[in-house]
Amino acid sequence: MADPSSSRTIVIGVDDSCFSEYAFNFYLSHVRRAGDNIVLVHVPEFHGVIQAPAVLTDPGVVHELLKEEEIRTRQLVHKYSEKMKQFGLGGKMKQMTGKVGESIIEASKTEKADLIIVGTRGMSKVRRTFLGSVSDYCVHHAHMPVLVCRHKEFDAQHDRVHHHHHHNR
Repeated sequence: MADPSSSRTIVIGVDDSCFSEYAFNFYLSHVRRAGDNIVLVHVPEFHGVIQAPAVLTDPGVVHELLKEEEIRTRQLVHKYSEKMKQFGLGGKMKQMTGKVGESIIEASKTEKADLIIVGTRGMSKVRRTFLGSVSDYCVHHAHMPVLVCRHKEFDAQHDRVHHHHHHNR
């Protein structure tokens, strides 16, 4: 057993994109040590959009989006809790609201993280337009090292591969 005093807390930002999955897998293959405590931070997309400048006023639309988001969030939580079990990882998933970058930084302070891991560009165009780059934000505001997982093949031909990737999982 690893000496508990050597255990690290690692915050990983996750959403339902293949980019955060890549970041999670990168952690497993390259970063993981026995005794790590994982904190997965998820900010449902919808909260970010609601706080965006273009306020959605149609209650029907808002309701639909919320419902959709709820289903997506449930699937995401399920997927990552299964992964945690599968790989015998200790930790938890935190659902937060607001801006993704700020939430990740906030979680990393609360949890006294030793390392933050984020993927690149794992968000919808809508959200990216409003919120800027999460990885940039984390790198500039974190008080601990930030590992930004760049996905070689995706950076080159993002749209085509991303689309193709989704159907083959």
